[in-house]
Formats: sequence, structure tokens, C-alpha cells
Amino acid sequence: MNSCGNDPIFEDGKGCGSFFEVKCSKPEACSDKPVVVHITDMNAEPIVTYHFDLSSLAFGTMAKEGMEEELRKANIINIQFRRVHCKYPADTKISFHVEKGSNPNYFVLLVKYVAGDGDIVEVDLKEKGSEEWKALKESWGAIWWLDTPKPLKGPFSIRLTTEFGVKLVADDIIPSDWKPNAFYKSDLWIN
Repeated sequence: MNSCGNDPIFEDGKGCGSFFEVKCSKPEACSDKPVVVHITDMNAEPIVTYHFDLSSLAFGTMAKEGMEEELRKANIINIQFRRVHCKYPADTKISFHVEKGSNPNYFVLLVKYVAGDGDIVEVDLKEKGSEEWKALKESWGAIWWLDTPKPLKGPFSIRLTTEFGVKLVADDIIPSDWKPNAFYKSDLWIN
């Protein structure tokens, strides 16, 4: 149930990973039942103020039974939408992907599977044995980076701060022998 969104939805990448409930009541093929979609990309088409480019599955799911193709052929329709909390299965924990190209002086981190409000506004890293939290800078979406002249030494703890001020810490989540292009799953989750 994926969708692209225009800039007010995608927000220069900050909206990537967010969830919206969308529904339509016209044309006749619309069921008026909502579907929850996951924003995965940007659509720059200046069609209307808020624009969703729904996957075929999501588009068809809004239709009355047996009228999926008719609704898809309608192409552009008016919808109602609202932002909803991200929901992942209960066993899905926040995970961290060390991005390709990362090294001890340039560390890039993708934060995945953040449920709840889903909006991370700060990511900090702390090296083992240090009391200092180093702020990562947002690259785009859920990708954060740190450029440092002194090589970083793991293991690293990662602290996340949500839009509503909730702070979560994954202690020593990135091991001392970390590798680029590797996932590290935490025990953290937001409901």
C-alpha cells in the first residue's frame, strides 16, 4: 500500500516513511472505505495542493468490490486524507542501517521502522567510554550523517528524539566491528 506524495506530503524527504489514511466517495466506483498508505517517494507534478500518486493496489483497494479497474481508469479523483500513526507488526523493532560509503570519519545512518508519530527530529551518536553525544545531521528523510576529523570508535549508542520530545537510546547498538551496508536491529519500538 505505497504512495508517492507531492512536497507538502513528502516534505523534502522528511515525509518518507509516513503513513496516511486516504479515501474517496466519488466517482461511483469509490467504496468510501479508507486505505492506509505508506509514503515512499516524491511526486513533483503540480496537480493540486496535496497530491498522492497511489500504487495500483492502494488505488484498487478504495473501490467497491468488483469495481477496482473502473476506479483505476478514473485516474485523477478527489480524496479525503489524514496523517495516521505508523504501525508495524509487534515484533518489528527500530533498526539502523549503516549506509554504503560509511567509514570511521564519515558515518551515515538510516533509521528504519519507527512507528508512532514516525518523525525523528534528532539523532545522536555516543562512542563507547565517552559521555559526549555527537549530533548527526539530517541528509534527507530518515538518513542522518556525521563528518568528523577524529575517527569514530565503536561500539556506538544511538539516541533518537521524536517530534514530540520522546527520547530513545539504543545502547551499544552499532558494534566496534561495524561494517557499511549492514543492519543492526535494536530492542526499541514506539507504539
